[in-house]
Amino acid sequence: MKKLLVSIALATLIVTPVWAATQTVTLSVPGMSCAACPFTVKKALTKVEGVIKAEVSYANREAIVTFDDSKTSVEALSNASENAGYPASLKE
Repeated sequence: MKKLLVSIALATLIVTPVWAATQTVTLSVPGMSCAACPFTVKKALTKVEGVIKAEVSYANREAIVTFDDSKTSVEALSNASENAGYPASLKE
């Protein structure tokens, strides 16, 4: 039984990268000019590999994105939004 538990623990370490972390960032997307814009931005963000969730607000002109930082970055998220026609930057 003890060997089984050790084997499972080792397998978990191999499969799950230790350095991977889920992050949530807020991007400023000032170019959204209509109520339909958030749909385009959200679609672009959710197509980025590693994005878990994206919430886009027209009223606040921002996108809150949760992602796996071992698969993508803030720069990739900003680029995806910009490529969709809506430049975005990290909101501080």
